[in-house]
Formats: sequence, structure tokens, C-alpha cells
Amino acid sequence: MSAGVEPSRTRHPLPPVRWPGAEEAARARWFSPARVGPLPVADRTWVPAMVPWRATEDGFVTDEVLDWYARFAAGQPGVLVVEATGVRDVPSGPLLRIGDDRFVPGLRRLVETVRTRSGGRTRLFIQVLDFLVVKRRPEPARFFGRFLDVDAALRHRLADATGDPGWDEAPEAAVRARLLDAHGRDRALVDRVLTPVQREALDYGYRERVTDTHLPWIRDLPRVLPGLFAGAARRARDAGFDGVELHYAHAYTLASFLSRLNTRDDGYGGPRPQRARLPLEVLRAVRERVGHDWVVGIRFLGDDVVEGGSRVDDAAWFGVRFAEAGVDYLSVSKGGRFEDARQPKVGEAVYPYTGVSGHECMPTVVSDARGPFGRNVPLAAAIRQAVRAAGHETPVVTSGGIASFDQAEAILARGEADFVAAARQSLADPDWFRKVRLGLGHLVRRCQFTNYCEGLDQRHKQVTCKLWDRVALDEPGVRLASDGRRRLNAPPWAPDASA
Repeated sequence: MSAGVEPSRTRHPLPPVRWPGAEEAARARWFSPARVGPLPVADRTWVPAMVPWRATEDGFVTDEVLDWYARFAAGQPGVLVVEATGVRDVPSGPLLRIGDDRFVPGLRRLVETVRTRSGGRTRLFIQVLDFLVVKRRPEPARFFGRFLDVDAALRHRLADATGDPGWDEAPEAAVRARLLDAHGRDRALVDRVLTPVQREALDYGYRERVTDTHLPWIRDLPRVLPGLFAGAARRARDAGFDGVELHYAHAYTLASFLSRLNTRDDGYGGPRPQRARLPLEVLRAVRERVGHDWVVGIRFLGDDVVEGGSRVDDAAWFGVRFAEAGVDYLSVSKGGRFEDARQPKVGEAVYPYTGVSGHECMPTVVSDARGPFGRNVPLAAAIRQAVRAAGHETPVVTSGGIASFDQAEAILARGEADFVAAARQSLADPDWFRKVRLGLGHLVRRCQFTNYCEGLDQRHKQVTCKLWDRVALDEPGVRLASDGRRRLNAPPWAPDASA
């Protein structure tokens, strides 16, 4: 499939599964011990970062956050990665933050909770990221009346488009009113007068890019970000985490530096070595701050998917560079970019998982002929092959539509990855790793891959799973979502209660 082209799609059934007995599971590669850098890990099961929208509006850990991670910890995955957590101390809604020492006590409680609930079995990393400004799509009246910059160049384009030189000197209010009127009656005129950036701000909402070097704070990102990430990593270590995952994927700042779409001309864009420069400087700063006896990993894209973006050959090259620089693991994702996102409704922000690249990131059962199951594994395999060929043993983590024992075991047997991760299946059944390990796979609640959970995330609602969020709502002690209609965590499970 070429980037940005919407494929024809059909609905795929969930494939039949076979679950191993306890003895077979005990011999399995998936449940065999491994290492991530200096850290021993009980097995090769992995829960990647998911954002549940349970923090306070100013980024602090809440009881709901603790309950969320406690529930995954009860399933005893080998590794659990805490959600994308902001490195800046700036307002960012109900997302966790780690940009100041005042966040450390709450994060320390989170670590202690996971340690206790997993019986000390699960290793805990925290994903840290930076993101640029994304504004909601404005009402046209607000855009033309307030947000649009009416400068001499815009006036001249309006005069040229209308054939009326008077617009070069017309009052600003008249220019704004003329364009607002044209928006409702003559959109072609608006498109001739506005720049591409202005048209995007009108139709999708204003969005900063790493290439906006005319903005001082964007120009200064290479100077600022290494220190911010290093400070965040130090706080993560102080809080007791086993490691940190640097988020270089999807629509976030450092992913955009790695992308072929990064055309900065200041030594931080263009050719691959310059696009990798800032991500490598961030990795180096983090390593210098936390030392070599603590895990530092990277989550990055095997393919941008969008037109003009990076491809797997770029990702393999970056993976080798990260391995050379001493990263402890590479976690591979795909797509999830702004460039091909669907137009949001007025008052909503553009969401990077709504276009083709978003589908490739989180494929559903409504998919092309390849189906949604394990379709991103070849990217991890290619990156792993390049890293091994360069002489590095850096572990590679794969994910994306993985939901069965045989599927995971085959990936490991073929040498396509060293750890096999599952987000949506782990949300559907946080105990599924443990059930399979105990020979109770027939009790696994199987994800249906409809992306009900992703739909909640898109609307910034507390994320749950449709398979359990309305089960036993009146059970004692059940926490409900803010809408009062869904439980916030999967029902509890204990092996001795199983038939």
C-alpha cells in the first residue's frame, strides 16, 4: 500500500486460537527469562504505554491512575510501560507529567503499587515525551475575526484575487469581514488569499512543526530538549522506576525530527545523520544523567506511512545508530501521524490516529486483505536484522494486533523480535499473560480489535474496554468513569476462582 492511499477494506473474523497447557507454557520462549540492558526480566511479555486519561488536570498521579496500573500489574507481565508522560512543566490536561520534582512522590506511589500488585515480578518503565502546540479547529468567525494575521502580504493577495487594489489600504476590520463572508459563499477566494499554513489553521486548527524555525522556541528545541529529557529521566530513577522509554514515535516532537519531512536547515534536518542528531543528543544527555546501570529504551516508528515520510530503511538505519549509542532496547511502532489525519469537527483538535497512518498504528478487524493481526511485525524484524548485522544485541520489541500464544511464540522463534507486546489485548484482559502461563488460556477475554478504546481516547474520555466496562457496575468498591456508566478497570480475577 502506498503512503496516504486509503485501501479497500473488509471485516476480518478473529482467528481461531490454541492455548498451551502449563507445561508447554513453561517451556515457551515467550515465558522465558531475558535481559534488557543491565536488568533481568522474568519473561518476554510486555504491556506498551497506553494513555488512560486518569491524571489530574495538572499532571499528578491520582487513585484512578494507581488502580489502572495495579490492574495490569496483577497480570504479571514481564514489562509494563507507564503512559506517555510530559517532560515539560506546562499545562497539558489529564496527562501525567514529570517536568518538576513535585511530581516524584506520586510517581513513587505508582512504582510501589506495581511492585506490590505484581509480587515484584513486573519491571516498570515510564515513557517520556515532548509535544508541540496543537490548537482546536476554530469557529470561522473567531479565526477571521481574531486569529488570522492580516499583514501586507495577505492584503496584496486579496487585492490581486479580487482585482481591487483598494484592499491594500482597507481597514483591517473590513479585510477580516470580507474573508469571513467569502468563507461562506466563495471558498475559492479564501483559498487564493490564505497561505497553506493559514488554510490548515482554519480547517484543522493551528499546529506547530519542528520546521517552524522562524519561531524562537522551535528554533531552540535542540538546545532545550536534551536537558528536559535528562531531568525527566533523573526524576524517573528517583521515583524508583526500572527504566525510561524515550518516545520518538507518532506525532510527537522527536518523531518529527527523525522524519524525512524534517527539512530544517540548521544541522538538525535533511539527511539522516542530521535528522538523528537531536534524538541522539537527547539519548546521550539522558544516559549521562542516569548512568549505564539503569535502562534507557526508545520507542520509534518503523514507517511513518504518510506521503514523504520515513520508511523502514530509515528506521533500520536509526535503529543501528541508537544501538551504537548504547540504548538498552528498541520498541517499534508504525504511523499515527498528523499529516493524514481526518479533519476534526469545529471545536475539536486534530487526532493523529484517524487517517491511513493511524489505521496502520492500530489496525482494526475492518482492514485490507492482510488483516490486522501482526501486520507491523515485519518492521521490527527488519530493524532487528540490521541491528544484529551491525554487531549489536539490543533487544527489539514488537507489537500491533498480537493476541495469541502461537502468534507470539512464532514471532520469537523466527527471530523477528526479542519481546512481544500487546496493548489492546492486555486492556481487554489484563490477566491474559498470567492465564496463558498457568495453562488457563481458555479463560482469556479476547480483544475484538474494534478500537472502542481508541474512540474514547480520541474524545479524551477515560479509556476502558467494551468487553468489561459495563460488567457488575454495582459490585462493592467499583470505581466508575466520570460519565457514571462505565467501570474504570477490568473485573478482578484469581486463579483459584476459575473453573
